[in-house]
Amino acid sequence: MEVISFHAAGLSVPNPDGSDDDTVILAPVSLDLRESRVAVIGANGSGKSTLLRLINGLARPSTGRVVVDGKDVARDVAAVRRRVAFLFSDPLSQLVMPLVREDVELSLKPTLKNKVRRRQAAMDHLDSMDLAHLADRSVHDLSGGERQLVALTSVLAAGQDILVADEPTTLLDLRNNILLQDTLFALDQQIIYATHDLDFAARADRVLVVEGGHIVHDGTPCEAIEHYRQLALSASSEGS
Repeated sequence: MEVISFHAAGLSVPNPDGSDDDTVILAPVSLDLRESRVAVIGANGSGKSTLLRLINGLARPSTGRVVVDGKDVARDVAAVRRRVAFLFSDPLSQLVMPLVREDVELSLKPTLKNKVRRRQAAMDHLDSMDLAHLADRSVHDLSGGERQLVALTSVLAAGQDILVADEPTTLLDLRNNILLQDTLFALDQQIIYATHDLDFAARADRVLVVEGGHIVHDGTPCEAIEHYRQLALSASSEGS
């Protein structure tokens, strides 16, 4: 299993009011992620997405560093992205080609220069996900669940060893939510995912709880989810 290491890695940005104090998006954190499935939970704006984006260079630490399998994300982002795929919550943010098969072909273009072989490989990837019947459909004509599965297929076609998924089930109904979860958990890749779905989080090997830009708990799903529930109850009591 790949090792993702945070070495006092954090992200702060200049305060918009011009004051000397920067706004902390994610406080410096040091940890190693070795488990096959790691879930990240927390309230909106807590820093979950920032934590995930640091893993493949969509965000870069202002302090410390993030290392993926020995490669520094900030210094060697191209090499890291060849190892780390990223799945967004809204599939339309990453489905860029008009047709389903064309989007999968685009992911294969760096490694398969021959158009005929690339198209066949794209069809093979779609077939492996039971999506071959959608090959010539417009991505805009698909359901939310179909779009997310196509986006996942396109991401996986590039062959990375690690998949980072930022709330991948947020826009899905229950049936497609379960389908996507089961699909993800059947993969060989190491997966780090953020979610508000506590049942989804409970399926992980390890769960991180993020609150106010800090990792406030790191442990088993049962313990971490209970910690998060207590945080939510406490915040609710204070606000009432």
